[in-house]
Amino acid sequence: MRGKSLDIYNFGMFRERSDHPSIQGFHDRNDRNFTTAEQSDGFVARSGYADEPGPASWGVQVYPRFHVDHGDGWAPSTLSLWRDLGSLMAFSYAGFHAETLRHARKWFVEPQWPPYVLWWVEPDRTPLWAEGVARLEYLHDHGPSVFAFDFKQPFDEHGQPTAIDRAALLQRKSEDRDRAE
Repeated sequence: MRGKSLDIYNFGMFRERSDHPSIQGFHDRNDRNFTTAEQSDGFVARSGYADEPGPASWGVQVYPRFHVDHGDGWAPSTLSLWRDLGSLMAFSYAGFHAETLRHARKWFVEPQWPPYVLWWVEPDRTPLWAEGVARLEYLHDHGPSVFAFDFKQPFDEHGQPTAIDRAALLQRKSEDRDRAE
């Protein structure tokens, strides 16, 4: 039986409708980002989307109160489970995903909310989209706590404040680079 998993919900708002040509670079990278995540050390599972092939959706996909509909009813968001903070951070800020993040300003409005939220999930429990939204809004309204936190002020699976092991993170990034070559 595994221990708790780390959940991440992230949410962004496109500058334009999702089908606008200026957003195409995001769409061109989307499938590869999912594949890279799924092949990353520490990845556990992710929610799919009800209207797309792939993994099942973890409940009805909903958006936080920050969502502004551009007339297409859609905003980019993900919900996934990871083994630990280091694995998720290594994926997020290295390799292909990091390259994608460097272009984010072209596609997304500057958020006035946290772009993601983290929390620990009991073993064999699948979080729902609505839970991710509630925790993101909580983080925005109340700041980091064991209920909803970020990489800047993380908590361990026992609810204690912790810090990211930077040396281990650099080692993971190096290993991921070696695997990709």
